[in-house]
Amino acid sequence: MAFAPSEDLPEQKTLPEQKTPPEPVMPEGYALLRGSGLERSRLLKVMHRTYQELYPTQNFDHLAQTVDAYFSKETPLWWVDQTAAQAAAQAAAQAAIGCLWMGTAVDQVRGDRHSHIFLLYIAPAHRRRGLGRRLMQVAEAWARGRGDRHISLQVFSHNAPALALYQSLGYQPQSVALFKSLPPNEP
Repeated sequence: MAFAPSEDLPEQKTLPEQKTPPEPVMPEGYALLRGSGLERSRLLKVMHRTYQELYPTQNFDHLAQTVDAYFSKETPLWWVDQTAAQAAAQAAAQAAIGCLWMGTAVDQVRGDRHSHIFLLYIAPAHRRRGLGRRLMQVAEAWARGRGDRHISLQVFSHNAPALALYQSLGYQPQSVALFKSLPPNEP
């Protein structure tokens, strides 16, 4: 799967006009907000938090390059935050509770452009409340609204809760990424 700037993407096939379904209703105390292109630093903080949970000893300074390369008006953001009443009751309102970052990918087998989930994150204290599932509904609605017939994402193989969510929503593996550590060259 390759990601490309939008001007390098294959032509999208014209599909019949589709109604975009309404955004899902969030659970009590939570609000879904559309992000803006001015939220680069907030996105980067959430990405750091996401990866740090899975790999606590790793340095993720390189994520800034990913955001610089792919964050644009064509890669929308949505945030899950607490409603004003909830935020007033809890001091942790500064950090995002959840984030969805969408983009575009090209299927290397068919050559089709399709929607791709760059990031889906829910803070640990707010998991198992349906927020991730609601963000997946937002992702799929955005993809259908663009006329895409497919949506993709990547998930780490050891992230069992995320895998369970995606499989429960009908996502199936299409490829497997393989990695091998190489010993350093000897002089």
